Amino acid sequence: MIKHYVLSINPHAEYEWDRQSLRDPITGQRPDLATLIADEVDKIPGSYLVSVNLEVKVLEQAPTSPSPTLNQNLTLPAQPSEQKVKQVEKVAV
Repeated sequence: MIKHYVLSINPHAEYEWDRQSLRDPITGQRPDLATLIADEVDKIPGSYLVSVNLEVKVLEQAPTSPSPTLNQNLTLPAQPSEQKVKQVEKVAV
């Protein structure tokens, strides 16, 4: 069985479980390895001692993007003064 996944490594992730993530490239879901192995034994009830060989081949490496941060120099548009808002309300009525 050959499966393809996207491995993302982010040592600066907020949570430890997000520092290394393995995801399906199409659905984005994390693989359930126990289910994949159960499929190989046709999901026949019982307990199994299994050997799993893991071979990793890097097919492509995407450049890392900078982590998203808030722009500290963010300027907000000026709020209209209360007088202008009242004038607009009078015109609308």
